[in-house]
Amino acid sequence: MKERVIYHKLLTPEEALGALEKSLSIQTLGVEKVSLDRAFGRVLAEDVYASIDVPHFDRSTVDGYALRAEDTFGASELSPVELRVVGSVSPGRRAEIRVGRGEAVEISTGAFLPAGANAVAMVEFTKRIGEKVMLYRPTVPGENVLSAGGDIAAGELVLRRCTKLGEREVGVLAALGVREVQVFRKPRVAVISTGDELVPPGEPLSIGKIYDINSYSIYSSLLKLGAEPHLLGIVKDDMDEMRRKVREAEAQYDMVIVSGGTSAGPTDMIYKVFAEMGPPGVIVHGLKVKPGKPTVLAVSRSGKALVGLPGYPSSALMIFSLIVKPIVLKMLCQEEREQRLKARLAVRAEGARGRRGLYPVSLIDTGKGVVAYPLSAESGAIKVLAQADGFLQVPETTEYLPEGEEVEVTLFSHEYSPAELYIVGSHDVALDRLVSLSGIRAKTINVGSLEGMRSAVRGEADVAGLHIVDEESGEYNVPILEKYGAKGVVLVRGYLREQGLLVPRGNPMEIKGIEDLLRLRIVNRNKGSGTRFLLDSKLKELARKRGASLEELTSSIEGYSYEVRTHTAVAAAVSQGKADVGVAIRAAAEIYGLDFVSLGWERYDFLVPREKLEKGAVKRFLSHLRSERFREELGRLGGYRADPLMGEIVREF
Repeated sequence: MKERVIYHKLLTPEEALGALEKSLSIQTLGVEKVSLDRAFGRVLAEDVYASIDVPHFDRSTVDGYALRAEDTFGASELSPVELRVVGSVSPGRRAEIRVGRGEAVEISTGAFLPAGANAVAMVEFTKRIGEKVMLYRPTVPGENVLSAGGDIAAGELVLRRCTKLGEREVGVLAALGVREVQVFRKPRVAVISTGDELVPPGEPLSIGKIYDINSYSIYSSLLKLGAEPHLLGIVKDDMDEMRRKVREAEAQYDMVIVSGGTSAGPTDMIYKVFAEMGPPGVIVHGLKVKPGKPTVLAVSRSGKALVGLPGYPSSALMIFSLIVKPIVLKMLCQEEREQRLKARLAVRAEGARGRRGLYPVSLIDTGKGVVAYPLSAESGAIKVLAQADGFLQVPETTEYLPEGEEVEVTLFSHEYSPAELYIVGSHDVALDRLVSLSGIRAKTINVGSLEGMRSAVRGEADVAGLHIVDEESGEYNVPILEKYGAKGVVLVRGYLREQGLLVPRGNPMEIKGIEDLLRLRIVNRNKGSGTRFLLDSKLKELARKRGASLEELTSSIEGYSYEVRTHTAVAAAVSQGKADVGVAIRAAAEIYGLDFVSLGWERYDFLVPREKLEKGAVKRFLSHLRSERFREELGRLGGYRADPLMGEIVREF
């Protein structure tokens, strides 16, 4: 039996960084000289002083006439001043001519200001008549002239050491005539992923295998910070191979990052390998956070940082932001300037019972503030990588953060870029196609029909997709909106979808209807989804026939508590044998090659806040919903039908 590790002491991220810094001298890694065309994104290793004036001559900032300002005093539309034109000056040439009293020289933007002139009249306020020019407004000395050194003076400190060079800074260096610049060497970071289940993207994917995500997300994160990452591939769960790979990486690179293999399972052995690299070896094993507890920080005997990140992608990225990012930035002489913004919680966020809760969030800019939607707490969720704008932290001592609470979100990117259209609600395949057809830069947050309805009523979502059946009438959406007292929204007619039971090809268990669920393993949809409402409605009807309660009936159904968030996730669970049956739309069955037992057709409609109807992106969305092109697209999808009123407002609340 293989030994399992037990986390004896968990540290907060701040305590972990402090412990690491006591054993590791985090500093810049030397200096190198690069040409200006390769300087973008690098960090200056020296102060830069101007060796010349910029500009190094007096020049015009406009097209017009160089002149003596004193000669224009009193000029007006009714009483213009007349000056004699004695020549012209073009950019790139020294002006050999001199401006005397009552004279002017035609001049172009950027051209050398001729001697005697102390101002330039804009051409828009003049009229040329032969060898004379009429001026219709006065100028003052220095007007439209950039004097020598007026931008940058020789000897002036222009850029400080530790400045990261962007396009503006590179332009300043070019203006000073700098061809090469001293910069700090980039930290060379080895990136390794571990696990027998991993395969490189592009290779065939068999059951039980997953593509290596972390290598590429961590690699990209390091590039964004300005480091020089190196992908060293996948290491299997073999102690000798892992030991060899880590030792080779430590010898060649400034830092080693390994993802996976950090937890408490029998195949998780990174902490053992890191321990052998000391002294001091492992400094921290276990953070007081959730997710991300199985993080390992170590220092090799040669003084290099070794970091073991969790294997789940979203966990790895959040711990990277909290732990790796500060280390790399110090190696680049950069202060950590986390991009954060204030947001209001759309739904309650649970604490982590003595640990700091980390929640990836998707943000909605309502125009009246930003709203944060906590995403799935499952740290293995992959779609979080695409949906999350950043993450929030629930303190260790907090049981939960209530809906409406103001929170601080740490952004994954330097800037938060709002979407044109925010769609909140039930997951739908046809909706994904509609968004693609529209060309709108939209963000879709799949939280179920009920939460989509609430989001629209609160004015957060621009559009909410919903399909909730009323148990008594069997009607979709309208009775539920009335029951919840929805106000300030309009219901836009959508389309019809066929819902049913997804079963393996050939229907080997001869499943015919809802009653068969009592003898099978099922996969369920998440609470609040329209499909969950449909299933529970059917089960309540069955329970009444049997003289039982819904709770009594569902307690006898194996897998009722096994919830997934999308229709295709239901299909995947059935396809992979994790469940015998699940309720979803026909399109999901066709994608996974499953058989389908119909339960009937349902309405999928859209709820729009009344105040959002005039928003440009909403208008475009509704226009595409009504379009013939989308009707044709629906016809190509299995289990969908267009409604005659599709795209029209059918009810106001």
